[in-house]
Amino acid sequence: MTQTNDTSVKIVFRFFSNVLDEWTVETMWANTVDAEKGHYKLDSIPFYAPVASDDIVFAEYDETEERLTYRETVEHSGNSTVQVILLDTSKDINSIRDAFKNLGCISEKLNDQYFAMEIPAAKDYSPIRQILTELEDAEIICYAEPCLAKNHCYE
Repeated sequence: MTQTNDTSVKIVFRFFSNVLDEWTVETMWANTVDAEKGHYKLDSIPFYAPVASDDIVFAEYDETEERLTYRETVEHSGNSTVQVILLDTSKDINSIRDAFKNLGCISEKLNDQYFAMEIPAAKDYSPIRQILTELEDAEIICYAEPCLAKNHCYE
């Protein structure tokens, strides 16, 4: 992900983060779908924003932000985003990321204690969530599901 080409743009997301418990600004790459309509397809895994990669969003130029700014999601991709915080710092965050990568879930690492992970639309979330829950129960991580697609919801 996060590639640039002729149709790539950066979009600002301003929102209240429940993880950080504060108003947050995040910038993500997107590819232009229809510039006249202001439609862009996200090409980033968000660290905090409650959207998912490949979602199509409506963004418009904002004078205050001086760039394209997110207004709403117009089409959900079916991908989900999970945020993971490493609690047990004796563990290697990259090993945990690799375990999920082997299950088909790529991630973006912010630092040695935090990463955001994409659950592709076609993946069964149950075994992935089971591992997340086991790691959380063992107090190795804690996780949040800020953007859980309908196809990944559970009871």
